[in-house]
Amino acid sequence: MATTIKPLADRVLIEPLAAETKTASGIYIPDTAKEKPLKGKVIAVGSGKKDHEMTVKVGETVLYSKYGGTELNHEGKDFLIMREEDILAVI
Repeated sequence: MATTIKPLADRVLIEPLAAETKTASGIYIPDTAKEKPLKGKVIAVGSGKKDHEMTVKVGETVLYSKYGGTELNHEGKDFLIMREEDILAVI
C-alpha cells in the first residue's frame, strides 16, 4: 500500500488490524465489548536517529502498547503513528 505519509526519525506508521469478532472457543464478541486492537501492519518506517537504527520493516505485523501512538485518519483509513519503542514485538 502506497501512502503519502512519511514518518520522521524513529517513528513508525501502523495500520491497526481489525479487532477479533469471535473468541477461540467460538463465542461472538459484541461491538460494545471489543477492545482496541493491539496488532497492526507496518506501513512506513522513519529513517531512525543518529545513534539508533530502525529494526522494524515495512510489511511486518507487530504488537504495540495499548496507549502508544497517535491515531489519525488519512484518505478514509485509520492509522497509528508511534515511536519504535512503543512496539512490543514482531509477530
